[in-house]
Amino acid sequence: MTTDSTPASQLSEGTAAPPPRHGIVSIILPTLLVGITIGATGTHLLMHGCARNSKTGLSEARARKAPLYQCPMHPTVTSDHPGDCPICGMSLVPLASVRGPGGEPGERKVAFYRSPTGPSQTSETPKGELSTAYVPVYEDEVQGAGAPPVKGLTTVSIDPARQQLIGLRTEKVTKGPVGTAWHTVARIEVDPTRVRKTNVKIEGFVEKIFVDFVGQSVRKGQPLFSVYSPTLFSAQSEYLLALQTRDALAKSGGSSENGDNLITAARRRLELWDITAAEINRIARVREPTKTLTFVSPISGVVTAKNVVQGARVSPGEAPYEITDLGMVWVMADAYQNDIGRIRVGMKATLTLAAYPGRSFPGQVVFIDPLLDPKTRTAKVHLHFANPDRELKPEMFGEVTLQTPTQEGLRIPADAVIRAGTQDVVFVAQGAGRFEPRLIQLGAKNGDEVEVTSGLALGQAVVTRANFLVDSESQLRAALATVQSR
Repeated sequence: MTTDSTPASQLSEGTAAPPPRHGIVSIILPTLLVGITIGATGTHLLMHGCARNSKTGLSEARARKAPLYQCPMHPTVTSDHPGDCPICGMSLVPLASVRGPGGEPGERKVAFYRSPTGPSQTSETPKGELSTAYVPVYEDEVQGAGAPPVKGLTTVSIDPARQQLIGLRTEKVTKGPVGTAWHTVARIEVDPTRVRKTNVKIEGFVEKIFVDFVGQSVRKGQPLFSVYSPTLFSAQSEYLLALQTRDALAKSGGSSENGDNLITAARRRLELWDITAAEINRIARVREPTKTLTFVSPISGVVTAKNVVQGARVSPGEAPYEITDLGMVWVMADAYQNDIGRIRVGMKATLTLAAYPGRSFPGQVVFIDPLLDPKTRTAKVHLHFANPDRELKPEMFGEVTLQTPTQEGLRIPADAVIRAGTQDVVFVAQGAGRFEPRLIQLGAKNGDEVEVTSGLALGQAVVTRANFLVDSESQLRAALATVQSR
């Protein structure tokens, strides 16, 4: 009894008695059941959330497959977040969303990857040498998405922000009257068919000069210079002797036929020496030979050459004076072989000169040189222009314009055409910021517009401003595609 009472007293002083075994089990079991239930529920929610996040992330990844930001000056520099260009330091601008051919949203396929610092370095993976991040190049940027084959060019995509930055403009193909207007620089020349020289057919000495300098205007029949010639004096004496013989035969009642023959022969000799009929008649009237022979101008014009002075000796065959009629002048224009087919003899032309602003002179094509100049690869076009007031002076330069009759045709601004070797190229707007190179054939050109005979349709839009920048990017993308194909 004593032993049993001691523990009871100790317990009463503060020591708790251990619980029964069935009491501990009843507490642990409910706790385990609640934990299992919560764990199962959490696992279900976690798996559902992961699946949802995975689907959302995949959608976002697809939506962000195309680059979101690009350098306006270096199209090869792209990024999926805002920043600055590592080359020029400009802020990257957002790209427009990519759309398919029909305007609906579409996915772009990566053709290859390119180094942002060296466009010629490409790779099939986003990581290049030294783990450098390469930028993607898409198939529609390389192949041109159905563009016609233009050697060295491909279709390019330019977002609206970049279009505004580079000042890109487009204009539609219109239909209206077109005509060939050919403009070229020309030079005024002397008409060689209106040049005359005074020839001396006898030997003598210059006694007097009546026209002293080059450029002096003369009239037809105006005295130029006089020559003393012993031979000419003898010929005049023979003519006077023939006249006296005829008169003597007539007085004696003899036949005057022999005297007439002598007179005819002597007169013919003087005429062959360019002595005028009026001078010969004067000699016959006064019955005295003249010491000198006066030479006169054969045409009206200006003196363009003077090779004689007073007292000089002249010999047969010399040309002391040259007289040029400037009432009509030639205008010589150079035509390249591409323009020769549009020029016809008889075409009307106008000439403008810097010396006479606001004025134009009418003329006409009279001859096209059949041979090309091997150095300049041009043919001379001869045009005749009337010059009654002598305003058109030889060796002046001006601009000649030839105009053909107008006709209906498709026309575009001349600034839209890019000359690529022997071909003419324009960039056609396809919508959604895409521009396709197109080969065209040109016809008549009239001022700022040019006719298109093939390659374009009415209503299509072509690039008229910043087209050389578009051409440069098109060449770059085509070259990179060629490098990648190798």
